Amino acid sequence: MNVLVIGAGGREHALAYKLSQSALVDELYAIPGNVGMEKVAHVESDIAESDHKAIVDFAQSHDIEWVVIGPEQPLTDGLTDLLIESGIKVFGPTRAAAQIESSKTFAKALMKKYDIPTADYRSVTNKQDALSYIQSCDYPVVVKKDGLAAGKGVIIAQNYDEAKEAVEQFYQNGDARVIFESYLEGEEFSLMTFVNGDYAVPFDCIAQDHKRAYDNDEGPNTGGMGAYCPVPHISSDVIQQTNDLIAQPIVKAMDKEEVPFFGVLYIGAILTKEGPKVIEFNARFGDPEAQVLLTRMESDLMQHIVDLYDKREIHFEWKSDAVVGVMLASKGYPGAYDKGATLKDFPVDDGQYFISGVKRDGEQLVTSGGRVVLAVGQGSTIQDAKTNAYDKVAQIENEALFYRNDISDKALNS
Repeated sequence: MNVLVIGAGGREHALAYKLSQSALVDELYAIPGNVGMEKVAHVESDIAESDHKAIVDFAQSHDIEWVVIGPEQPLTDGLTDLLIESGIKVFGPTRAAAQIESSKTFAKALMKKYDIPTADYRSVTNKQDALSYIQSCDYPVVVKKDGLAAGKGVIIAQNYDEAKEAVEQFYQNGDARVIFESYLEGEEFSLMTFVNGDYAVPFDCIAQDHKRAYDNDEGPNTGGMGAYCPVPHISSDVIQQTNDLIAQPIVKAMDKEEVPFFGVLYIGAILTKEGPKVIEFNARFGDPEAQVLLTRMESDLMQHIVDLYDKREIHFEWKSDAVVGVMLASKGYPGAYDKGATLKDFPVDDGQYFISGVKRDGEQLVTSGGRVVLAVGQGSTIQDAKTNAYDKVAQIENEALFYRNDISDKALNS
């Protein structure tokens, strides 16, 4: 079969790399792709990710059987709907189902209606109500901007002054919907779940992301500065609990509400004293969790997608090795940063590095984004995987880049 991957980031690089290994895939294409995908897929960089008509036309003219959509924006904008209307199968939810990520209000209301464990919340639509709320709420409080924010629309305010600053930031362009959530304490983890309507199959290997920019979980939230799997200090019992209390109920709720989901549902969870609770849902693979999970996955991803479509049993197979991924980002990220820094040569197609923000400038590779490249290490232990990952970081260290030094330490110190 011919398969098309939509997206240009590290998650999509990992998807293309993994799909290229499938015996089911004859020709693999990527729109718009990146330099890391060029040896595993036909990269169509002249078509924009947002040009849905051109994507549909391309899929039809190239006999694409399956489209795998990586990023959240095309899902929110309804690319899945257009492709399905054109007779093409899509791994990725419709616009309506993608609300589970694109609208925090939708997700929160659904969880409240179906008693799915999450933080208490208050939703406001104007600045004055937001300012009134923070005068009497408990601290710390989590302030979230409704809608897509590339992982950066969350501020944990420790006091009134920080909350007011968050409100000013989120309302600087006028009225908006903002969610205030009670702060939850515990260990965070990411559970990916394959979903087809009321049929849900959670991964039996979880990953742990590192959202904050700097060591020891300090600094602003980012799209993710690194991840590792497995997460040995979070037991299989917790994964089962998360499946029973969150994954199965939410997909049945969406099906009952006539917004059935097809694709991978990301459950951003936290293990509290009361058990696992939802921090967020995403309508696609996490980034960089996808990179480490797909590296560790031994079984055939494309076969899993086909089996999910047919609602057949899915049995994941995993390598025995642990995997650690360390993100190198442009200095200044997640705020303002420079582009165009020259990078030393490094292999971009062998599964050791997954590209997020790199392009060619003549014969040179240069930075082109905030998150630049994820260096991936594998090893028989998490410590070995961490050592190997940071060895790869050292090969491309650059004064224009920064990275965290403590990816996977939560597992090592538990």
